[in-house]
Amino acid sequence: MPSRDLPYPLFDADNHLYETEDAFTRYLPKQYQGAIEYVQVRGRTKIAIRGQISEYIPNPTFEKVARPGAQEDYFKNGNPEGKSYREIVGRPIESIPAFREPGPRLELMNEQGISRTLMFPTLASLLEDRMRDDPELTHAAVHSLNQWLDEVWSFNYKDRIYTAPVITLPIVEEAVKELEWCLERGARVVLVRPAPAFGVAGPRSVALPEFDPFWKLVQDSGTMVAFHSSDSGYQRYTADWEGKQREYLPFTLQPFREIGQWRAIEDTVASLICHGCLSRFPDLKIATIETGSSWVGPLLEKLQTTFKKMPQGFEEDPVEQMRRLIHVSPFIEDDMAALADLLGVDRVLFGSDFPHPEGKADPITYVDDLAHLGDEAKAKIMGGNLSRLIPA
Repeated sequence: MPSRDLPYPLFDADNHLYETEDAFTRYLPKQYQGAIEYVQVRGRTKIAIRGQISEYIPNPTFEKVARPGAQEDYFKNGNPEGKSYREIVGRPIESIPAFREPGPRLELMNEQGISRTLMFPTLASLLEDRMRDDPELTHAAVHSLNQWLDEVWSFNYKDRIYTAPVITLPIVEEAVKELEWCLERGARVVLVRPAPAFGVAGPRSVALPEFDPFWKLVQDSGTMVAFHSSDSGYQRYTADWEGKQREYLPFTLQPFREIGQWRAIEDTVASLICHGCLSRFPDLKIATIETGSSWVGPLLEKLQTTFKKMPQGFEEDPVEQMRRLIHVSPFIEDDMAALADLLGVDRVLFGSDFPHPEGKADPITYVDDLAHLGDEAKAKIMGGNLSRLIPA
């Protein structure tokens, strides 16, 4: 039984699965065998991409994982004692079937009081940046992962778990082909990395007209695009300031990186607006997931100032456009009322990030952070808004 009863259904915008070791390789074409491997390093299993061992996820097998919600107090109340990441997270736990399979996960959702959820992979976010100079491999690896997701989780499990396949955009024709494949198998939401596309043409915004065939199919099909926190490649910009190149490690405490942590999603949304994508496709369903909301206010201010100076550069008021088309799932520590004031309550989505350590151990308790809002607003944030984007 859930820890409490609410008078409205909950639709969680941010749940995660933990991939098994064959998630990336089960369907990887023979010519790319060896591009993704699991190797032993001093008695521990690590993932290697094109021969390069990654520490992006300390335990990529997910046999043991951090306790769900282990960092909840850290994110809400800070770290006055200056504890290390390991001290904050504590001892790991054994991974359970609900983290690996949709059937047990649905049973857990029933216990948690969750009606429906979006389900995102965890380890998948390391692929694209580590393959950025090989677009053909990137598309093949992403399709291999999507085949595994469809087989193990399905993209629509009993109209309650909507697993998001990954769409990578280096080659737009391949992205369209991949989206068509996913739609044929029931996908309702897709995961796109908040970052420039790469490839033969070099890095460039996914909002440029080159990518219109993809966005047209997204709009025509009514698919929701989730720009979920990933390795967006911004570590290379941090490296310019720090004077050394190193891998992006999301689970380490690095003050300078933290300052500019959400530039990628701010740049992505700014590009969607400034490069005209949202004007060319005014019915897109766009949500930012697990990227917080600290960037929203500053971006709105910049858009307002820029529009005042050069209105001829926009087809419509960019602030109103953002408030109409961009939905945001904030962090658990963010000020929901302030975000609702900025974007409107209809654009705020509840996301627990379960079972990750930085999320909610008990997702339904998210409603406690909305105590200052009325019941109608709570119902929208806790599920009504997402239900509008993805009808049952």
